[in-house]
Amino acid sequence: MGGNTKGSRRRFGAVRQFRSGRWQARYLGPDGILRPADRTFATKTEAERWLTRTEAEIIEGDWIDPDAGRVRFGEYAGDWIEERPGLRPKTVQLYRFLLGRYLVPAFGRVAVADIREAQVRRWRKNLLDAGVTSVTAAKAYRLLRAVMNTAADDGLIRRNPCRLKGAGQERSPERPVLTLRQVLALADAIDARYRALILLAVFGSLRWAELAALRRCDIDLEARTVRIFRQLAESPGGGFTFGPPKSAAGQRTVVFPDLIVSDLAWHLARFAGPEDDGLLFTSPAGSPMRNSNFRRRVWLPALADVGLADLHFHDLRHAGNVLAAAAGANLRELMERMGHSTTRAAIVYLHSTDERQRKVADALGDLARAELGSDRKRATTRSASGANLARKAARGSR
Repeated sequence: MGGNTKGSRRRFGAVRQFRSGRWQARYLGPDGILRPADRTFATKTEAERWLTRTEAEIIEGDWIDPDAGRVRFGEYAGDWIEERPGLRPKTVQLYRFLLGRYLVPAFGRVAVADIREAQVRRWRKNLLDAGVTSVTAAKAYRLLRAVMNTAADDGLIRRNPCRLKGAGQERSPERPVLTLRQVLALADAIDARYRALILLAVFGSLRWAELAALRRCDIDLEARTVRIFRQLAESPGGGFTFGPPKSAAGQRTVVFPDLIVSDLAWHLARFAGPEDDGLLFTSPAGSPMRNSNFRRRVWLPALADVGLADLHFHDLRHAGNVLAAAAGANLRELMERMGHSTTRAAIVYLHSTDERQRKVADALGDLARAELGSDRKRATTRSASGANLARKAARGSR
């Protein structure tokens, strides 16, 4: 840029003009290091205003060390995943996948402080244009936003550049709702070892991980209850771990209908581990079930037999929630069955069916007719009373 030709001393910092005509601002940071501004300025006034704002940031404790944000995003995000307390193995696996597949290619070598909102916007658009589903793009965006939130908390950046409205919201396509006949047909078609698994998934509104962790002692056939207080997590490299549900609400006791009691009793007698703490559902070898093996060897062949395509195992829980709502479960009861601590998910199942709408309409009609009937009766009574009074008055005037 060449040497300076003109300088100016100030109480805080200093400005100088280069031969090019541009102005530079410099100041002594709180760390005792002489630092230049991150850009040059067209006028002396602009440079001095920048120094004034920087001084105010130092006084108010809002100053950001410009060197701190020079760490590369890929390195920082990798450490961020490792340092998150209490993450489940499945969540760690998901974060690593999203980071390696979608974030590192775009931001991996970029300094955290250099990521801008426009870059984030272009990155997201490129993902969607490349055919990445909106659900996956939302997950990747939320991870990027979470990492950058921590960067802001750590003082590496002043403001999170992930500010795209609605970018983190998942808009999953509507999943199919199985009818009761389809549920029973699937239970009939699947390997006998897993018939009770299908029925309990539906009539207990249970997740795969919850079902895979159930033990013999968690089932009470007389009370018709199943106790859920743990779930099974599969390790990416093999092996299994048992841990608590996602939230305290996930630890619950669910009542199932007597319709499936005989199926559960039959399963307990033939397939469950013999000890009280023996697993209720296992592979043919007696080991914990692995989702991928079950899907390939058992689930997909059964779907083909009954002509159900593109059905996820989680759709069984979805069907159970719909059936529970149709049976009259209120919001609190749905939340307890589903194991949710908030109303958001349970409200989805409270949409009314056409049959229910007819019942509501008929009930409204009955109520209106009863009320109108009472009004007519009162009106008739008032009319008769008025006529009697008129006749009495007429007789009295004679």
